[in-house]
Amino acid sequence: MNKFIPIQNFSVNKQQRRQLKRHRSFVLWFTGLSGAGKSTIANYLEKKLFESAFHTMVLDGDNVRNGLNNNLGFSDEDRAENIRRVAEVSKLFVEAGVVVITSFISPFKKDREFARSIFGENEFFEIFIDCPFEECRKRDVKGLYAKAQLGEVKKFTGIDSAYEKPIAPDLIVNTSFESIEDCVEKIFNLAKQKAAL
Repeated sequence: MNKFIPIQNFSVNKQQRRQLKRHRSFVLWFTGLSGAGKSTIANYLEKKLFESAFHTMVLDGDNVRNGLNNNLGFSDEDRAENIRRVAEVSKLFVEAGVVVITSFISPFKKDREFARSIFGENEFFEIFIDCPFEECRKRDVKGLYAKAQLGEVKKFTGIDSAYEKPIAPDLIVNTSFESIEDCVEKIFNLAKQKAAL
């Protein structure tokens, strides 16, 4: 917060927006390696939540990198700024009464801790989309692992940049042995429980 800029208060608040939407708002923060299945799960989960009358928004790493964060690279500093911006945008959506699903590698523990720190109690749930590196590399849906191994993509998580696994996530799903449907169902059940007013 900028100490020189006062916060503007408005007549409609988060609780009123939640009452209007008939559910609590929060962020489901997906983290995991490229190819683990974050975007696929986010897509199916949002559809299931939407069909159950939840107000939702998916923030996906590739989409945000092509818009809001298109001026950022992949240095550690730029990755931290990428996550900072996403966390702040997620917070705005939570204020609006929306269930936010974020799909970002978010490789560094300190950045995920920052994201959690700006939310209130029961407003941030870290979901580890777990999948072994070798399985993610075999899938290579976007061809990024191959490019990274050829040196065409620098600072690629799992190749020449670290991924720090969550120590105590709110939920773990593992796409190497659980179906997408089972993963979605687990996260949907968590969301339903947390959404009750």
